[in-house]
Amino acid sequence: MRLRFRENGPYVLDLPEGTTFRWNGKEMRLEKAKLALCRCGGSGNKPFCDGSHKELGFQGEAGELESFQAKP
Repeated sequence: MRLRFRENGPYVLDLPEGTTFRWNGKEMRLEKAKLALCRCGGSGNKPFCDGSHKELGFQGEAGELESFQAKP
């Protein structure tokens, strides 16, 4: 799994299109091959990004976190 921190934007989880996940007990399916999560605190659809960071002038550094399965 890879988590990207977009410069001045959201956290983005790179997952295959159609991935299912559960949010507060509700099963959901990704329509795109990524899931954008609010990083600025201004989204009206938290925890998901709705683009509010652009209007708020949010600033944050870019970065990336990637996990790997440990081999026995």
